[in-house]
Amino acid sequence: MAARARVNGLDLYYEIVGEGDPLVLVHGSWVDHETWRRVVPRLAGSFRVLVYDRRGHSRSERPPGQGSRRQDEDDLASLIEILGAPAHVVGNSFGASAALGLAARRPELLRSLTAHEPPLMGVVGEGGEGGDGDRELRPVLQAMEAALDGVLTALRAGEDRAGAQRFVDDVVIGPGGWERLPERARQVFTANAPTFLDEHGDPDWARLDLARLAGFPGPALLTFGSESPPWFPVIVGKLASALDGRARTRTLVGDGHVPHLTHPERYADALAAFIRSAAA
Repeated sequence: MAARARVNGLDLYYEIVGEGDPLVLVHGSWVDHETWRRVVPRLAGSFRVLVYDRRGHSRSERPPGQGSRRQDEDDLASLIEILGAPAHVVGNSFGASAALGLAARRPELLRSLTAHEPPLMGVVGEGGEGGDGDRELRPVLQAMEAALDGVLTALRAGEDRAGAQRFVDDVVIGPGGWERLPERARQVFTANAPTFLDEHGDPDWARLDLARLAGFPGPALLTFGSESPPWFPVIVGKLASALDGRARTRTLVGDGHVPHLTHPERYADALAAFIRSAAA
């Protein structure tokens, strides 16, 4: 079922498929609900799955003015209530940040939480163990921030396709990555580029209230890929510490930032197994 919902003052596009416990999949930046297409059929055999285009992405409305991640969290809350709260929630990248933010603010809406590689750079250096590890990350973080600045400079100049290419080649995949993408993927990245710029205009985009997250009582799975940049294990470690050992952490061997695309069957099966064990 494909539909549109009027939530928080704008129209969001969503699809629901399958039967069973409610499950919401939250995509990251640049992309849309189609990024989950390789895992949805497998998950729909056990769950009632909702995928959607986050505000400003593809078929959902792009509101004027500066947005915030909190608005994404509120949108997610509204869609969970449409699907049937509480729901299992899975987020990737910026979508994982939104899912974590909602778990901190409204834990009663989530049956379980799975977050893969949220780019919460603001938690690096905050509290807990690993101070030396944080210092060792500074050179690579600085290099990443310089590359990201180049992306944002292009986007501010209205060069959406050039900014998208720089993001793929300089930040997430490496040289030549853009040319290896299918043309439809390049078109989606380009169309959604203004929302990436808007996300980074939010001063709190990379931050999370770890003290508030500590109040989330539900089952949580925090993951990162073995092929991903080294700051993601540090971020996941800080989140796990905030949850005081209640969260499971897992390294997805052979995967990077989008395991639902690189190894979809394995990822879907691991996700289903976690949810079943969390419900037991």
